[in-house]
Amino acid sequence: MSQGLDDGDADALSALANAPPPSTAGTRKTHSQQLRTNTGTNFKRHPKQNHRQHSLDDARISAAIDEFGNHSDEDDDHDFYPYATSSSFSESSHSDPNSQNHFFHGNNNSNSHNSNSNSSSSFEDQHPLPEFSASGGGAGIFKAPSRSAVHPGRPTALELRPHPLKETQVGRFIRTIACTETQLWAGQESGVRFWNFSDAFEPGLGIGGRARRGDEDAAPFYESANTPPTTCLMIDCASKLVWSGHKDGKIRSWKMDQQPADDTPFKEGLSWQANQRGAVLSMVTSSYGDIWMGSENGVIKVWPWEAVEKSLALSPEERHMAALLVERSSIDLKSQATINGVCHISSSDVKFLLSDKVKAKVWAAGSLSFSLWDARTRELLKVYNVDGQIDNRIDSSEREQPPEEEPSVRPSNSKSKKEKQQGGSFLQRSRNAIIGAADAVRRVATKGTGAFAAEDAKKTEALLLAYDGSIWTGCSNGLIVQWDANGNRLHDFHHHHCAVLCFCTYGPRIWVGYVSGMVQVIDLEGNLISGWIAHNGPVIKMVVGNGSVFSLATHGGIRGWYISSPGPLDNILRPELSKREHMYTTLETVRIMVGTWNVGQGKPCHDALVSWVGSQASDVDILVVGLQEVDMGAGFLAMSAAKETLGVEGSSNGQWWQDAMGKAMGEGSIFERVGSRQLAGLLIAIWVRKSLRTHVGDLDVGAVACGLGRALGNKGGVGLRLRVYDRIMCFVNCHLAAHLEAVTKRNQDFDHIYKNIAFGRPSNNTSACVSSTAQSLRPTNSVVINPDEGKPDLAEADMVIFCGDFNYRLFGITYDEARDFVSQRSFDWLREKDQLRAEMKAGKVFHGMREALIRFPPTYKFERGKPGLGGYDSGEKKRIPAWCDRILYRDNRSSPTSECSLACPVVASIFLYEACMDVIESDHKPVRCKFKVQVAHVDRSVRRQEFGKIFKSNEKIKSIREELRCVPDTSLSTNKIVLQNSDTQPLSITNKSTKDDAIFQILCDGHSAIKDNEEPEYRQRGSFGFPRWLEVAPAVGIIKPGSTAEIWVHHDDTHASDDVEGVGQSWRSEDTRDKVAMLSVVIRGSRSTETKSHQCHVRYRYSPKASSSGNSGGSAHMEPPPKGYGSKKHPSSHHRSFAKHGDDHHRSSRHE
Repeated sequence: MSQGLDDGDADALSALANAPPPSTAGTRKTHSQQLRTNTGTNFKRHPKQNHRQHSLDDARISAAIDEFGNHSDEDDDHDFYPYATSSSFSESSHSDPNSQNHFFHGNNNSNSHNSNSNSSSSFEDQHPLPEFSASGGGAGIFKAPSRSAVHPGRPTALELRPHPLKETQVGRFIRTIACTETQLWAGQESGVRFWNFSDAFEPGLGIGGRARRGDEDAAPFYESANTPPTTCLMIDCASKLVWSGHKDGKIRSWKMDQQPADDTPFKEGLSWQANQRGAVLSMVTSSYGDIWMGSENGVIKVWPWEAVEKSLALSPEERHMAALLVERSSIDLKSQATINGVCHISSSDVKFLLSDKVKAKVWAAGSLSFSLWDARTRELLKVYNVDGQIDNRIDSSEREQPPEEEPSVRPSNSKSKKEKQQGGSFLQRSRNAIIGAADAVRRVATKGTGAFAAEDAKKTEALLLAYDGSIWTGCSNGLIVQWDANGNRLHDFHHHHCAVLCFCTYGPRIWVGYVSGMVQVIDLEGNLISGWIAHNGPVIKMVVGNGSVFSLATHGGIRGWYISSPGPLDNILRPELSKREHMYTTLETVRIMVGTWNVGQGKPCHDALVSWVGSQASDVDILVVGLQEVDMGAGFLAMSAAKETLGVEGSSNGQWWQDAMGKAMGEGSIFERVGSRQLAGLLIAIWVRKSLRTHVGDLDVGAVACGLGRALGNKGGVGLRLRVYDRIMCFVNCHLAAHLEAVTKRNQDFDHIYKNIAFGRPSNNTSACVSSTAQSLRPTNSVVINPDEGKPDLAEADMVIFCGDFNYRLFGITYDEARDFVSQRSFDWLREKDQLRAEMKAGKVFHGMREALIRFPPTYKFERGKPGLGGYDSGEKKRIPAWCDRILYRDNRSSPTSECSLACPVVASIFLYEACMDVIESDHKPVRCKFKVQVAHVDRSVRRQEFGKIFKSNEKIKSIREELRCVPDTSLSTNKIVLQNSDTQPLSITNKSTKDDAIFQILCDGHSAIKDNEEPEYRQRGSFGFPRWLEVAPAVGIIKPGSTAEIWVHHDDTHASDDVEGVGQSWRSEDTRDKVAMLSVVIRGSRSTETKSHQCHVRYRYSPKASSSGNSGGSAHMEPPPKGYGSKKHPSSHHRSFAKHGDDHHRSSRHE
């Protein structure tokens, strides 16, 4: 490697000191055999000057042109493939009948619906160029990804909200979702919105409709008035309210099941300032209806239901008083847990709250610790870490935040600079700088390792209460941990290597969402049932509603999966939906131009840029430019490497180039700059025609260094990834290893770039910004985001285009021979000496990729400022001319005859491939290539309609859905229970079914104090919570077929009164009177979509003769067993909670 550094690479590191000469305003002419039209592709010519006065005289050139026009390419026939899809021949093939099988016209599809009205017709009038295809592209990571109309590897989903382009979601990203019986609610950065399930299959509003950009294909929805960002949602079906927590520290309420009459945003109801110093991060309703909130710095607050109920009863005119009443009623649990200045709970953010309705407890989870609370008394029961170790004196805020790293890069650089100035050659000083930069890279790269990295891997990212009463947590390393209700760690499971981000449960199944976009289904024993890629981004939330599990991806897409998936219903939906492919398939044509240029640190004139890209931009939709050696020099490379480790990229020269290129092509009026990425001297930027901008976005960028130690960016690649009509296209600009003999090193550089480039959010590109929430969930490397081990991002793209200075040379030929062949335009002979072509043919590099037939002179190496072919290097080294600057691509086609369809959604052909030989500001000539790309994509709105038609009309599906409505037959031992003093009475629930589990949940429909000669006035608590004098355990659970579950109903007369300011409720006085509660036992099957319910009245009769050992009224006094209560046949009967959605289905059938 040092030898390479001492020669050609030294040129790149020495930062060429000589400024490029001014541009010669001579005739600008391209040397390409591509036919042109008079439709604006040419530009104004300047008067001729002495352009061709060099060693190659005009007579020889004319003769060579004539000779080349009659030359046959039959010797190369076996290396070329007719990748265009039309069967007509191009004009260039007429002279050679033997080549007619390899030259074709372009694919002018009449079904194309390109929205660009300004495009020139030149593409339609031209024919595609013949192409050379590399070997080795049909297998492994170089194989084009498989596509289909309906994804064969996952259940068929209802696409309630198709994946929106993230550029359209700035300020409106959806952060969380929640379900009621009839609606799906979403919390976004600008408020909340909801969908009615009755509209789930309706078409979107389209472009220009009521919906804003990004929601054109989503099912119809309604939005609230603007609010600060929503961070969490909570459903309260008893009060018919949806509660939302916000970044400004407020809690807001919204009426459930409202139907706005028009497009006017709906407004909030009761709201109050829950936290003055931080956002509301989590909320939950306890078993007794109280509202619990978790916030930053370990803050946990509780609002008793009595205060909330009182405030909800006030009129809208008394809103201020209502908010004040609730605010004053708050109970700060962190303050209560602080004794003598020592806080016994963690000071980390309370990211999750969970109501354990089996044991009437509340779990509060930070990143690395848990606290367990009694839901009725609000007492702290236990504090422990993620390993299950008890710690009652925790303040982990300092421990969870690693100390700041000292900025060691600059001092070390300045010191080494002084040492280098003491002596040594320039190359030795450059080498020292490079090694120093590499060391800096390694030092910074070790940030977060060791103990802190181990802790980060254990962080809790998700929390769930399962139906059997166990608690499940998901960790950032993919570990799933099962706990018992008392906080004891039971089992660990590891089914996927990516971070777990969310859970949801239904019956005996647990659904797990990962940062990779994967969803897995496991049973209550932790066994993996199934898994699939649900989204192409992290799955951040899952909820159950309307017989489906709805998953939310970080980009804002929402999909609904039937609760029985994967199963028979999917096997019916998938082929039926595939049959209707023609109804929702749309074909578009996109014209792309890619340019590459090694600029050698120069800055050309405006005319040169117009000649290169501006003159050809009139009929293209997307323009991508890749530059090499924008900046060089050892000092710059070292600084660039240090900046990369800090997430900073770009330079003033890079910005100059982007601005100059934009000016040359009409940025602002015609094109919009979408994004860019710079790595040292490598720069790639992309512009999109404004008329196409609606369909282009989701820009991600990536970079891979191939310089010294794979850390320096003098060699490497930079790339852009974006979605075009919902298809993934990647553009990579490379600068590979130099020197004639470094073929193997160049191949290795390509392999390293292809396998390791990972695309993520631009670090300093505002045009493609995403929300902080979404960014925090993004993986840091491709191994994490891709569920297939080792599969690179480029392998998943529908189209990949490589451009750049690949540095492959001509071999087995002398300098003079090469000049002679160029002068004679004998490019067919020169192609036989092309290293890249030979390596591609052998399947060693650019596997399966294609390049148009080269019919322009070699683009390297020229003397700056010398026009024409006489400008080739004539110095001491006399570098052999070579086609260093190339553009290659791969699309979805697996064979030359593949046509554009949803199974092969991207089909491309090349219509122009040429070098701009008149540009003289560098030792390389710029190259450009025009593609005509056909894109097949899905009309999401139409497909959702077809999905709904199949779902509602198919007889087999109707039969399956009818079976899923079945609820097991159950019975109660009694429908009346009478308690006195501290009585405990049993309630038995028997599952009479012989084959299906029965899932039960006990709710309180209302409670009241009994007054003399008056009917009870029943009141409901939040989320059908129990009154404080009543304990029911377990309140949820699973009953095996033919089994009976024992429920213990207990009266507690020791609870203290709630000191709630402004609430005229005295529980001490009420305790002297009789009380009554109406319990509802809701039953469903393990997969049923409907429910049945039983009623049970519980009456407490007050007796002034309370005794700890006796009972009045003849009722037997029973102490509830602390553990082991459950099924008579199965002592370990499962008990579970309807976590997140339990009370959503109370006493009603699920909406169909």
